[in-house]
Amino acid sequence: FSPLQHLDDDTVSGSNWITENNDQPSLSQATKTTRKPYCGYEQQTLSKRERVEQESLLAAIRWPKPPDGKVAFARSTDPVHSDFMIVKPSRFFTVGDQLEVLVHVRDFQGKPKQYGGDYLQARIHSPLLKAGATGRIVDYHNGLYKVFFTLLWPGEVKVSVTLVHPSEAIQVLQRLREERPDRVYFKSSFKSGRYSETTECNVCLPGDLPVCNFTDLYTGEPWFCYKPRKLSCASRISHAKGGYQKGLLTHEESLFFQSAVNIKRPILASGPNSVMVKPKAFPDSRNMDRAEDPTVSPSGYYYEDLWRPRTHWIHHFNKSDDISKCLQGKVIHLFGDSTIRQWFEYLTAAVPDLVEFNLGSPKNVGPFMSVDLKHNILLKFRCHGPPIRFTTVFTSELRYIANELNGIVGGRNTVIAITVWSHFSTFPVEVYIRRLRNIRRSVIQLLDRSPKTLIIIRTANVQELGPEVSLFNSDWYSLQLDSVMRKMFSGVAVHFVDAWEMSLAHYLPHNLHPKEVIVRNQIDTFLSYVCPLR
Repeated sequence: FSPLQHLDDDTVSGSNWITENNDQPSLSQATKTTRKPYCGYEQQTLSKRERVEQESLLAAIRWPKPPDGKVAFARSTDPVHSDFMIVKPSRFFTVGDQLEVLVHVRDFQGKPKQYGGDYLQARIHSPLLKAGATGRIVDYHNGLYKVFFTLLWPGEVKVSVTLVHPSEAIQVLQRLREERPDRVYFKSSFKSGRYSETTECNVCLPGDLPVCNFTDLYTGEPWFCYKPRKLSCASRISHAKGGYQKGLLTHEESLFFQSAVNIKRPILASGPNSVMVKPKAFPDSRNMDRAEDPTVSPSGYYYEDLWRPRTHWIHHFNKSDDISKCLQGKVIHLFGDSTIRQWFEYLTAAVPDLVEFNLGSPKNVGPFMSVDLKHNILLKFRCHGPPIRFTTVFTSELRYIANELNGIVGGRNTVIAITVWSHFSTFPVEVYIRRLRNIRRSVIQLLDRSPKTLIIIRTANVQELGPEVSLFNSDWYSLQLDSVMRKMFSGVAVHFVDAWEMSLAHYLPHNLHPKEVIVRNQIDTFLSYVCPLR
């Protein structure tokens, strides 16, 4: 996450963001949700089927709200006064059993909360075994939560519960997502001869200044920049991150976002915080749910720092030769943000014969390409289309994944990995749904013409959060987008690398760009799809 910055002085930017809209809010028939339309001229025309899907996706991620409007800070959730309790901690547990944990949340006065909506994360772990797994959390909407864990290894197993954000902070995050999609802004440079101008850009722009419409002709993905004063729209040469808006919160709201108080703070146990787990008398492989299902919880677990998925077999590629053998004769396309660029960097470093070919691309932006002539491997990375907070992407390299997929022949030697999430966290979810709808359409067409093509989706991951980062990139935003992605691609013949659980179940501190041990496990999972165990 770059340091926050302000617009350059020479940047054309509009009046304040206009949240009120003269259009009548569209009243959807499916769930009767009245929502403020996002940008008058940017209304999506959806088919009936698309509208029904969008409504059901939005309904599925709807988050419980506090009963009355504004809540004073003292009445908000306090992780210190809250606690958790293992249900029957001294009972006889065996590998494969369920463990239940009850979480009671209270406010800063120690009073039990009467409503839910707090965002919690939970994991079980055995530090000496470098083992860990995530839990499934159920909100009873009355200040009580239950966490369900599946015990997957023997030994002493500890429980950790974290308050990521109190329910009162989630309300603020929701308001920002709907009302301030301009809180990360972008810019483009326009150039003709020796004269250049820079203007502000976004998915949609407020005010009535003239704009350049860069909406993509094939996907209909909207993108606008304010028109330069002298230059034509056709003279745009590059796209870049503009900066992050300041002053988004009232004083009262800012109290809900304090690092040492209520952002990613532990909730402690009121009694024992661990259980003893005995091995199975007859170990079997039945806890392997063979069908790959993106909703299996947990989807896997760490043991001795190695990820073990529960939905498919994995093998670990410890030697660079194993990776070269697996990828021999293949073309691998990596599309997305910096979290999949990590795969490009890891593979290029891990395989001695895979050498990066210098395309002269900007550092960290790409596109990038590595070639292994000995094993006939081609590895490519390209970033997804805007919104993307990279600095600086040439206009000619600013391409949408859906269009790129349409240009790939595919076949048994083509491998494609995609991740799209982090750069959409500041926008209403409809913007993300549209992007995935376009990508999904291209994925289905590609699999239709070349069924042997392998397509893998890397999920979102958790990251370090502070008061500022939370407003732009909170895990809560990522969780919402990730839930939408899993639903939209369930039933499509793609495979998932569950980077979410792999980052949440691990003992290392959360990081937007997970450390190498976690990336290695992601790559092992990825390669196990490319070269499944016979």
